[in-house]
Amino acid sequence: MVISVKKVLVTLVIIVVAIVAGQLFINVYETDTEVTNEPTKVGVVLNGSKSDKSWSQSHYMALEDTAQQLNLYVTYIENVSSDTVAAQIDKLVDKGCEIIIANSATFSEQIVDIAERYPGIYFFHAAGVSEGKNLCSYFGRMYQMRYLTGMVAGMQTETNEIGYVAAYPISEVNRGLNAFTLGVRNVNPEATVYVSWINSWDSDVRAEEAAERLLDKHDIDVLAMHTDSIKPLEVADRHGIMSIGYNLDNSSLFPESCLTAAVWDWEKFYTPQILRCLQGKFEGHNYWEGSESGMINIAPLSALCDAEIAAKVESEFERLRSGMFDVFYGPIYDSDSVLRINEGESMTDNAMLNEFDWYVEGVVISEN
Repeated sequence: MVISVKKVLVTLVIIVVAIVAGQLFINVYETDTEVTNEPTKVGVVLNGSKSDKSWSQSHYMALEDTAQQLNLYVTYIENVSSDTVAAQIDKLVDKGCEIIIANSATFSEQIVDIAERYPGIYFFHAAGVSEGKNLCSYFGRMYQMRYLTGMVAGMQTETNEIGYVAAYPISEVNRGLNAFTLGVRNVNPEATVYVSWINSWDSDVRAEEAAERLLDKHDIDVLAMHTDSIKPLEVADRHGIMSIGYNLDNSSLFPESCLTAAVWDWEKFYTPQILRCLQGKFEGHNYWEGSESGMINIAPLSALCDAEIAAKVESEFERLRSGMFDVFYGPIYDSDSVLRINEGESMTDNAMLNEFDWYVEGVVISEN
């Protein structure tokens, strides 16, 4: 009888919270009908395709959602390179766009110059690092989701050999790889993560070759990735092994092999920040958002994962959301067994962002 009462009370609390939250959401937008009553023109330059099932599509899907909420008229220009981004943004300005969004770090130098040329236009730069009166940049602490997906891989593997197809040996990719491996080793200290670099963000050919090499050289039964190409997922599916994705949840394409993915929910950033922009409250900051923001997430675990894995992941996710724990808390040893982060200490943001040139225990760089 006590259990039943508790269930009823919990249900009532959930209902009340949902009602209150819903009312607050409605009130926010009701009080801002003046800024959303007329459509706002927004221009977006994507370094890939809006249907790439990866990085660029994650922005496209989020902005479509935000556009509906804030009455935006969005124009997309796809497959933009750093050589052409300035000219493409000029076109968007000529079309009357009041907000410009760019989604590649390779645009960094150009975006700063263009924002200075157009002080009356607001610029949002994903994966950038600069800020200004009319320019903000933003990214997420995706390493936190990598850590969680690493736990999934560590609990799911039977061979204790996990593959990782990665773009470049740079700080962003290294911290994701290291976080993934820490997640793996948290639940399975005997497991090893074998890495193959492709030296590209989106080359399908290189990503497929790297995945095949890993499978040829090692007894891999879970394959993870940090590329904008989804070829590693295809390779894993073809070989009948499990996979972990990135950027978008592509499990519907690979229902027999994909366990989960570290994914972006950009609308959690775009909607409130663009609304603030429309309200005249724009702030030119460099944002690096964590799990508490909702910008980053882990895709639902597939039916291949049992309840024990789901419970463990949710417990760690809650610790991350609480702010009382982060991935790179010591003690942490590198791949040469050297103590890099002392017990009770945490890696600084600057070190994670700019100085991550080493690998944790359990990482093995596989020869190409």
